[in-house]
Order: sequence, then C-alpha cells, then structure tokens
Amino acid sequence: MAWKTVERPGYLGKKRNEVHASWTKQYGEHQWRLAYQWGDLVIPRDFGIQIYEDGYYEFFKENPETLEWLVSTASDVYDTAPTNVQAGFDYTQQETPNSHIHDVAIRRAVARSGTWFTGDHLMHVRWKESEGFRINPGVVPFHQPELIYSGEIKDYGGRGTWWNEKTIEDFYQRNKLLQVQE
Repeated sequence: MAWKTVERPGYLGKKRNEVHASWTKQYGEHQWRLAYQWGDLVIPRDFGIQIYEDGYYEFFKENPETLEWLVSTASDVYDTAPTNVQAGFDYTQQETPNSHIHDVAIRRAVARSGTWFTGDHLMHVRWKESEGFRINPGVVPFHQPELIYSGEIKDYGGRGTWWNEKTIEDFYQRNKLLQVQE
C-alpha cells in the first residue's frame, strides 16, 4: 500500500471528529491517515507522538527545576478536562472533542524521568491563566527545532497559530500530514 500526502492539516481543535468524518466521506473508511514528516521521512502518527513526548522528556532533562516543581506541586495533570487523567499513559483514550495528548506526554515523560507526582492537586496545563501553562506544549521549546516544517498549514480549528514557534506544539501541528491510499 502506498500513501500519498494531500495536505498539511494543522490544528483541528474541537472540529477533530467533524474533520475526520469529512475525510472518511471524501476518501473512504480506512483510506486516509495522519502521519508526520520527520526530516526526509514520513513516519506513522504514533511515532510522531513519541517524538512529541520526547520533547517533554528532553525539556525536563534540561530543566530539572521545572520537573521538580511539577511533581511536587501536582497530583496529576489534565489538558481539556479533569477526566483526561483517565487516559493515564494511553494516547488513544480521547474522551473530549479536542485531542488531549500533552497531558499523556507529560505523564509519560515524568515517569521516564524516574519520578512521579506527589503534589496535592490536579493541575490544568492548557490555558494562559492556568497554573501549569508554563509546561503547555505551545511554550515548551522543541528539542530538535531544525526539523519543524516552516511552510503553510491549514487551520481547521479556526484559532490560527496559537502556539509559539519552535515549540513542541509547533512540531505537532506543522509536521502533521494527511495521507490517502493511492
């Protein structure tokens, strides 16, 4: 099976399910996929998410004071809703309209660092006014910024580019590919 890239879909936001349904209608069930550009390679989405997670792991290695603050303050983290904690370490558990992978990536990177949460409350890591915003993927630098695609991407979510350049989120949105079977 050969896959052909048809676009760079960028941010989907709350329209994720609607956009996925439109792709299924246009290309057929199981005839499209999301993948990632990684240098000259096109890699499966799960590998792209692993690289996204690596961004957090590398950030915590370079910023141990941030890791210590996080694990000593929070009992766990969430992105879109407190129910996100039910996903644990599983990226496929998506119970809200917006994808929430950075909470899973943070949990996994914390565990990979050999530590765990000991704080006294659940920490929101999404909005600017949230306590955990400093570890939002739109502000945390990506560990290999030279591999982030710099061209135009689509904005299905309608929010524009809400993240900073050369961050984990910049990689996640800019390197994303929509591919269809040829």
